[in-house]
Amino acid sequence: MSHPLIFPDFDPVAFHVGPLAVRWYALAYMVSFIIALPIAKRLNRLSPEVATKEQVDDFLFYAILGVLLGGRLGYVLFYRPMDYFSHPLEIFKTWDGGMSFHGGALGVILALAYFSWKNRLSFLAFADRIVPVVPIGLGLGRCANFVNGELWGRPASLDLPWAMIFPTGGPIPRHPSELYEALTEGVLLLCVMLFAASRPAARERFGFLSGLFLFGYACARSFCEFFRQPDANIGFLSGGTTMGQLLCIPMALAGMGLMVYAMRRPAQISARVSAHV
Repeated sequence: MSHPLIFPDFDPVAFHVGPLAVRWYALAYMVSFIIALPIAKRLNRLSPEVATKEQVDDFLFYAILGVLLGGRLGYVLFYRPMDYFSHPLEIFKTWDGGMSFHGGALGVILALAYFSWKNRLSFLAFADRIVPVVPIGLGLGRCANFVNGELWGRPASLDLPWAMIFPTGGPIPRHPSELYEALTEGVLLLCVMLFAASRPAARERFGFLSGLFLFGYACARSFCEFFRQPDANIGFLSGGTTMGQLLCIPMALAGMGLMVYAMRRPAQISARVSAHV
């Protein structure tokens, strides 16, 4: 039997810029966009060419807006609707935390749809070139969750070498589920997506990479939910499932449907794709 690890005493503020405090979660978002942007540009230039570098630069604003608005509204609607509807001004206190990936995903999908329509790009083709870099933000975001000592896991056996006692999780050792998610939703999914995106056969069937991402994330998140402590205000749902797993069901089905749809359509090998594809 080993002694559980004690959660490190991290400062929730990464650094200060004058009077402005930059927190780890905000820093994770900023670094994610900085790393993801050049990779997305490179992916968009691979054959068949989908968008220009300038268009990818322009989409960055829409992506940030989709992530922030969708993530916040998703958390409000999916996890704590009654609390926020009773105190609506609390919705704007984003510095207190509370973001939902599923809401952020919906926000980015809407941003992709609008940007593609506005620029006469193929929605599925452009989405295929953007989603492979999304795991960068997922992985860094989960690392920020860990640094903040939040979203910790379920109780773990003392025999687990990395069982950890979190300051807000009581005296019992727990799974550091944030790190499980960083490795699966972040590192593993990123490797899968970049490998798939490097295959011309996958790029030429618009919608396949988007479907692969949706299905891959749903699988990774559902697996990690077995180690993550459910939100206290929701708890376990029917059959011992969690809200995170429930929200992954339509995502997995949509991902499988997109991949089947893409494989049944002819490959697109033209240099510039139609906005109607």
